[in-house]
Order: sequence, then C-alpha cells, then structure tokens
Amino acid sequence: MVGKKILIVDDEAPIREMIAVALEMAGYECLEADNTQDAHSIMIDKKPDLILLDWMLPGTSGIELARRLRRDEITANIPIIMLTAKGEEDNKIQGLEVGADDYITKPFSPRELVARLKAVLRRSGAHEPQEPIRVEGLELDPISHRVSINGKPTEMGPTEYRLLQFFMTHQERAYTRGQLLDQVWGGNVYVEERTVDVHIRRLRKALGTGHDRFIQTVRGTGYRFSTKA
Repeated sequence: MVGKKILIVDDEAPIREMIAVALEMAGYECLEADNTQDAHSIMIDKKPDLILLDWMLPGTSGIELARRLRRDEITANIPIIMLTAKGEEDNKIQGLEVGADDYITKPFSPRELVARLKAVLRRSGAHEPQEPIRVEGLELDPISHRVSINGKPTEMGPTEYRLLQFFMTHQERAYTRGQLLDQVWGGNVYVEERTVDVHIRRLRKALGTGHDRFIQTVRGTGYRFSTKA
C-alpha cells in the first residue's frame, strides 16, 4: 500500500496539512484540493487510490461530489472516506447512502485516520476471482467490476458490489452482520453493524424486482444469498 495516492479534499489548510503529514509519514503520496471543482479535476488527471472528502465544503458540498463520483464510470470505484464534524446518525447514514466506504468524525487522531484508510484500501484491493459468476441471469464480472442482469448493465456502488461478490461466492449460507463486516468491510473495521442493513437495502434496490429475492433476511441471524424460496 506504500506509494498509494490519496486525495485530501478539505477547505481548511491546517487540517489538510495535518492529514498530509500523517499520511506521508505512513508512506502515502498526497494530493490536495480545497474545493470540489479542483478535486474533480485532480481525480480525472491523477487518478488517486482513495479520497478523503470533507462533508462541508464551499460551493458544491462533499456529499454532492460523492454522488457525482459514484455516477461517473471513471471514478465510481475509487474508495471514499467522508470527513465530517457531523456526528448525528442520519448524517452518517446519508454519507453511506451516497456510496462512501467509511466516515470519520472530527476531531480525529492521525493514527486513527491512517488505520481506517489502510482498512479501506485493503478491502478495495483484496484478491478477487477472475471468472465471471452467473446465477439465473445475474452476472458479476470481477475483471471489469460490472454487474449485469439478463445482459443489461446494473449500476451499484463499490460496497454493494463487494457484498454481492461475497454473497455469490458463498451461496446458501447465513451470515451475521458481524461476519459480513469482517468479510466485506475487513477485519479492522470501524463501522457499526447497522451499516450492513443500509447496504443490503441498496443492493436489493440495485438488483431490482426478480433478483432482489436472492438476498434473504434470516431472522435472528443476518442475511444469506439463496436462489431457493
């Protein structure tokens, strides 16, 4: 992971500097932007491996930029960690809903930030099978990171993609939320178990009527992927 490029998007220069010093000491290359317009230009030109994105930014907000990035094929799979002074539950859920991989509430320690960043990068770079996986018209291609249903592309965020990939390679077994966090988010996880429910809901929505039935709720346990009723 050393040498990975991290884009820091925050309008407060002291915070950018504090983060950059911590990340550079950990062996990362840092790019900086103080607004979403510059951030988007840097992303297209430099293609960072991860984005640290402040929620509150002048002009277009960080949350709006996250939405744009997830809609654009070029940037859709770049991991995003939201930096926010907002600790309320609904704001955290909103950040996850637009496709952020994690969030960290200010003030935070540089050590905690580096640990979370490593965890997100490790998840996004985990070894994946190379052959497409097909189940009743649903196809996941790990090479192109694309999902299609009956030959038509299906849009979903990177976390939903990882969830689906795990489920399709581990069918017919029930997993607790904690197990899913370990397997999909990584063992060094800092998100709550309720986060799983948010992304399960998003995954079902992406699969649409007919294939959402594969993602089954197991009462008292968690979830499983099954083609059986």
